[in-house]
Amino acid sequence: MNESASLGTAATSKDQGIAPVYRKIIWRLIPFLFLCYVLNYIDRVNISFASLQFREDLGISTAAYGFGVGIFFVGYVLFEVPSNLMLQRFGARTTIMRIMVAWGVVSISTMFVTSATQLYVVRVLLGIAEAGFFPGVVFYLTLWFPSALRARIMAMFVLAIAVAGVFGGPASGFIMSRMSDLWGLRGWQWLFLLEGIPPVIAGIAAYFLLSNGPHDADWLSADEKALVIADLAAEAEARANSKHGSFLAAARDPRLYAIAGAWFTIAWCGSVINYWSPAIIRNSGISDTLTIGFLSAIPYAVGALGMLIINSHSDIKLERRWHYAFSAGTAALAIGLLPLAANTWQLAIVLLTMLSVGYLASVALFWSIPTAYLSTGAAAGSIALISSLGQLGGLTAPNIIGWTQHITGNFAAGFYTVAFGMVLGTGIMLIAIPARLLKERRIAER
Repeated sequence: MNESASLGTAATSKDQGIAPVYRKIIWRLIPFLFLCYVLNYIDRVNISFASLQFREDLGISTAAYGFGVGIFFVGYVLFEVPSNLMLQRFGARTTIMRIMVAWGVVSISTMFVTSATQLYVVRVLLGIAEAGFFPGVVFYLTLWFPSALRARIMAMFVLAIAVAGVFGGPASGFIMSRMSDLWGLRGWQWLFLLEGIPPVIAGIAAYFLLSNGPHDADWLSADEKALVIADLAAEAEARANSKHGSFLAAARDPRLYAIAGAWFTIAWCGSVINYWSPAIIRNSGISDTLTIGFLSAIPYAVGALGMLIINSHSDIKLERRWHYAFSAGTAALAIGLLPLAANTWQLAIVLLTMLSVGYLASVALFWSIPTAYLSTGAAAGSIALISSLGQLGGLTAPNIIGWTQHITGNFAAGFYTVAFGMVLGTGIMLIAIPARLLKERRIAER
């Protein structure tokens, strides 16, 4: 058993049930945040479907497309930490509204690009607009839920990636195949227009639906607020002796960069399934855009189920590191085997499904590790720093994969590089973050 499991109340599996107050918070916050992340992911990765048309329309090569995908993370990385520090200061309502409205407007503007250079500019702006959303929500959830519940809570949130894949692929395929040349717009232009409007609407709604924390949640009773605040205070006290009581102190901790290195390789993994799966399916023998969209939904659907099972088991056992290592290793193995599916679409779907299970579980599990290690005062900035440094993987992987595919004519070299990097990054984090450093406590069901 994880040494940290000895903290707090009696360690029984029943204690890992979700108390009524937390179920109430879940139903109030998670469905809306889930919807926001679905929209976020669709707007970030719909370029993978749009590229099936606009690359030919604009005369953009595979390498140039990879650069356009990756350059998104330049703006994203530069503005994540400032955005999260603003969320900590001004609250989630205002910050999430600003982020969502901005990214929706920028996403819509992508429909007007006419060259590779314009695509690069819009992708950088989209990265700036989206910066802070994911790490902001990760930090926001730490204001409501103790660490013993976070793997399951993060799984509920990260499930949005799977839902975006399940519905986003078919929807994107439908828009591009059925609306192309309607009113003089190409299918990819309709795609950016129709998928850019919902975030603007949801961003405005966020201001009215979200509370900044338990203290100002008028939908919780006084006793419920006191219970949540007490749980979080007890957890904060368990980390009171942490050497990083502030963000600046945490930024000097080498272990923080080992964690960021692991997230870097998960971002590499995400690039494969999020930006290249349509091309992998097409290259394996499927040419119809709508069919590609439906087939691309299968890995995400199965991946969602696998993620929920793995993350729930992690919470029950209160063990994070080896659950994460298993998930990341599964994804790395799938990526390493993908070159074998070059001409067999059935095998491609099986391996993409295996990749999806490992990737989605890794994303959700990953954030239960730094949030159990960092002190409360250091969490907001440190989470953003880990995310921003790790997202450099999102900048480099598309370029590596695109460049090697352009040079060699296949994805093998790029995929092998990503798989090796994931194994290396996971090993480094396991060594750098031993179980004794994860200060978690079980909470009794009340």
